Amino acid sequence: MTPQRTDPSSSADAGSITRVAGIEVGHFTDRRRPTGCTAILAREGAVAGVDVRGAAPGTRETDLLHPSNLVQQVHGVVLAGGSAWGLEAATGAVRWLEEQGVGLDVGVGRLPLVPAAVLFDLRVGDMRIRPDAAAGYAACAAASAHDPAEGNVGAGTGATVGKVFGMRHAMKGGVGTASVTVAGVTVGALIACNAMGDVIDPDTAQLLAGARTADGRSLRDTRRALLRGEVAQPLLAGTNTTIGVIATDARITKAQAHRLAVAGHDGLARSINPVHTLLDGDTLFALGTGRSGQTPDMLLLAAMAAEATALATVRAVRAARSLTTAEGLYLPGMADLG
Repeated sequence: MTPQRTDPSSSADAGSITRVAGIEVGHFTDRRRPTGCTAILAREGAVAGVDVRGAAPGTRETDLLHPSNLVQQVHGVVLAGGSAWGLEAATGAVRWLEEQGVGLDVGVGRLPLVPAAVLFDLRVGDMRIRPDAAAGYAACAAASAHDPAEGNVGAGTGATVGKVFGMRHAMKGGVGTASVTVAGVTVGALIACNAMGDVIDPDTAQLLAGARTADGRSLRDTRRALLRGEVAQPLLAGTNTTIGVIATDARITKAQAHRLAVAGHDGLARSINPVHTLLDGDTLFALGTGRSGQTPDMLLLAAMAAEATALATVRAVRAARSLTTAEGLYLPGMADLG
């Protein structure tokens, strides 16, 4: 079967993670810094997995997703800026879901299970402003099954890319989403791209966004610059990180959800270079709602997961817009470079 997808370089419909039945998305965007968080909800529960590839992750409740552990479903995932402080946003999501009667029945009430991951955006504006429980609550309250906004919103509000040679050469990152449908089964992805490396179109190998040249007017090409012997600027570990969620309406097991998260990182590797570095905490979650009632071959689902992830990563920088902080840091968006 031919997958239903579009060229991400066009303005045509590339789908979104909410094309997966049972998935809702809401953003909270705090323009004061800027920063924010994004809630990806599965109110009826979803089988879940996770794969962490970066060496400096910031996460919550990832151990419960191991295939050998007891819990089989979660009720949402929160992605947030603010580094480790941003993990507090998941507390607000838990509170909001509990108020809606969503969660695991524990006899005396319902306990929402909400894993989370964060990215480092503290160098973009006033680091004292970061997502908290109120932000996570607001993101959930804004959630819907409509196609979510992309670019400088939610967890991608303060995201940047191309920091190998320092922040003054970086560009604006953001949130992107896409989906692929084959034979009545959909796989979607939502990515908050805050990569240390450059973002590349996986179909054409064209550089889209990343480290800029000394004059700031064009792209340096980080991979080739490093191989030429140009010296990277020292950065603190964990000061980057691309995080995201893959979702499908296929019926999958917990072990298969883990494999989809693993496959999603192939999509990151196609669209970000370098990726999974010691300075990134790259983390992908996978959710299976089972709403299509179908159980496709895992080879197909894995290919779809990698494709949706790569497309969503590209869309994150295509949708990003330029930003200048109060401190004078200028971060051009892809559309505004040159």
